[in-house]
Amino acid sequence: MTERFKQLRAQLESEHKRLAEELVNLQTTASTSEERREGSPFGKREEEATETMELEKRLTLENRVRQEMSDIEHALEKFEKGTYGMCENCGQPIDPERLEVLPQAAYCLKCKALLTKNAKVAPSSR
Repeated sequence: MTERFKQLRAQLESEHKRLAEELVNLQTTASTSEERREGSPFGKREEEATETMELEKRLTLENRVRQEMSDIEHALEKFEKGTYGMCENCGQPIDPERLEVLPQAAYCLKCKALLTKNAKVAPSSR
């Protein structure tokens, strides 16, 4: 494994740890909000609407964090298999500059553009 790949792996591991902590914080914040709501009398409709909107935003953020963690875990698995840095679509090496910007990238730019163009739903960052 090259020195640069070692650095990218360490970067991925560090980012995974940070995201795991962020997820715990999001879930802790949600528990605190629910406890406050349980202790209060029936709320006003505006408060309920605000709480619903905040819940939707938090769930969206949690899903984004989970997806990022999944992408990073996938990249770390590729390190173990010896396939890190290779495009999962065409098998060619991913441009080192792309890996610098997005170490969890699973596709070269050409394949990513093709997959994004053909996708009906927005694909993950891989």
